Amino acid sequence: SINHAKAAKVPVIVAINKIDLPAADPSKVRTALLQHEIFVESMGGEVLDVEVSAKTGLGLDKLLETILLQSELMELKADPDRPAEGIVVEAELDKGRGPVATVLVKRGTLKIGDIIVAGNEWGRVRALVTDKGEQLDAALPSMPVEVLGLNGTPMAGDRIAVVENEARAREISDYRQRLAREKAVARQAGSRGSLEQMMSQLQTSELREAAVVVKADVGGSAEAIAQSLDKLGTDEVRARIVHQGVGGITESDVALAAASNAPILAFNVRASKQARDAAEREGIEIRYYSIIYDLVDDMKAAMSGLLAPERRETFLGYAEILEVFNVSKVGKVAGCLITEGKVERGTGVRLLRDNVVVHEGKLSTLKRFKDEVSEVQSGMECGMAFENYQDIRKGDQIECFRVEHVTRKL
Repeated sequence: SINHAKAAKVPVIVAINKIDLPAADPSKVRTALLQHEIFVESMGGEVLDVEVSAKTGLGLDKLLETILLQSELMELKADPDRPAEGIVVEAELDKGRGPVATVLVKRGTLKIGDIIVAGNEWGRVRALVTDKGEQLDAALPSMPVEVLGLNGTPMAGDRIAVVENEARAREISDYRQRLAREKAVARQAGSRGSLEQMMSQLQTSELREAAVVVKADVGGSAEAIAQSLDKLGTDEVRARIVHQGVGGITESDVALAAASNAPILAFNVRASKQARDAAEREGIEIRYYSIIYDLVDDMKAAMSGLLAPERRETFLGYAEILEVFNVSKVGKVAGCLITEGKVERGTGVRLLRDNVVVHEGKLSTLKRFKDEVSEVQSGMECGMAFENYQDIRKGDQIECFRVEHVTRKL
């Protein structure tokens, strides 16, 4: 967060939390901030700091005063007499109220009846509600309010602006939605990149995808899940979000999941009875979560299952062919001396001639005298036969190894 603030070139106010605890040491925190080049006022710097306790509420009033003081020092001003602009802090699909966007007004005054565009959505403001549930006729700059009246649920971070009429609002919304659809199609096409990258991908391993449908209670949660799943992707496997949305799971969500053979990941939302019945008919799994980490862990495990297992080879030993015998019904059998390590029946072998590998295959027969054995140790003689291979010669060297296929994890 410190680096984000520096990158954005905005001032920092340090809130030192949990001062109600006996072990609290605010001075230690202030000293630790020095290594991040954060110098608070009490240590000769210009950064404001406040000691608070989120649990007891201690110091929160002073924190608010400090924020106001900082805004005065920055001379933050906004013109209230202009069409409103703001940003969507959060958004959700409320069962009783429809799409609800929590908006921070940055400029102008947002009023009941204003026609607005928020991200890809548009609508007419039907209600403005404060965090205390109070209904307002207008929201001034710096005021956070819930806005009702949008025809869809915008995403957290979307900009909101008042426009002159419905026709203009529809035009902007339609254009942005078309652009979003085109981007989604491009992503689902595999993020091909250049032709060289695509050909390289085809020549190496095929990219495996885990398709999912994501539904969440609010837009911020859906976006956080999408970003977390995107970070799990590698050159071999990735999560492909067929659709992400806000609100309860509907029959159309199930139909979309069925068309893509994708499970539905539900975060703090539930499926309607019709959607549950449809999911059962189509064989679509709906997984419910209340913690994002649990959802990500499950997807990580599922995507790990798509990874090709790692081939791990363990060297066992060397043998030298002393004689070659022709045995009826078997073919050529090598009379060998184990010169290093051991050999095991059923394991992999390489036939070396003048230190060049001339064959790689499987050891099908391993005998001591006339008895079949499972392994032979160094210094002992034995007879060997190879699966589907007869070109063996006196003096050839045999390298024995074991191959394991180990499950990989992301």
